[in-house]
Amino acid sequence: GVRHAVGVNSGTDAILVALRALDIGPGDEVLLPAMSFFATVEPLILLGAKPVFVDIDPVSYALDSAAAAAAITPKTKAIIAVHLYGLPADMKTICALGAKHHLPVIEDMAQAIGSDCEGKKVGSWGEIACLSFYPTKNLGACGDAGAVMTSSDALADRFRSLRNHGAKVKY
Repeated sequence: GVRHAVGVNSGTDAILVALRALDIGPGDEVLLPAMSFFATVEPLILLGAKPVFVDIDPVSYALDSAAAAAAITPKTKAIIAVHLYGLPADMKTICALGAKHHLPVIEDMAQAIGSDCEGKKVGSWGEIACLSFYPTKNLGACGDAGAVMTSSDALADRFRSLRNHGAKVKY
């Protein structure tokens, strides 16, 4: 349900490329659920940004939107929603929260490809979606692989440049 899927070498790199494309860096805060794999947090640390852990919804194990709303500060620059075990986060509410505060929403859908929320596929709600094809994921590769996805032409161009050391063409 998105226009662009840009291949990268891992799901972790998909998140890193997404954050870099949004110019997330030192001093910036990014909201994310307290329950997720380290790969969701690691790119924030690498960029010098501050992960802000938010409580989860006890039914979906995903980011609790009310807790996220309470955690927003002037330093908040993005929201990462993680869909776990095929259970989608409440994307309608999370995207409304992002829109209200002018915060891009990134979906980490490494464990939820094919899932939907209110009839709309996960990965198509936020500005950016990140996918891992690690062999143990729902859709695995023979080795590590990933994709960063968007419907924005400008973001897709930035993803392609960032995955290629900033170059628009190879070599």
